[in-house]
Amino acid sequence: MRPAGEVRLALIRAAHDIFSEGRSATLVELTQRACVGRDVARQHVSNIKRAGLLRIVGERRVPYRNRPVAEYAPAISTGDVLNLQPWSNLNHCMSTWTR
Repeated sequence: MRPAGEVRLALIRAAHDIFSEGRSATLVELTQRACVGRDVARQHVSNIKRAGLLRIVGERRVPYRNRPVAEYAPAISTGDVLNLQPWSNLNHCMSTWTR
């Protein structure tokens, strides 16, 4: 498995930053906080959600759209965001296997 890319990490960090402020984020808020394009963010957020790192926690009415938009929150703790490297999982697996 390849390491997480810059856009993916930026979006995950943006979700954690907004969640630490006490609220969940819409796709537009994640896009603005991570400083990435909307089309790129839409595709990455979909993939991040499918991977289980983000989850939809509700819906919110916004002035720029007729329908409610999804609100996203991180599905894992903040400390785990920095450990998205594949070798950290392998290290944990090997250390418990040798015990």
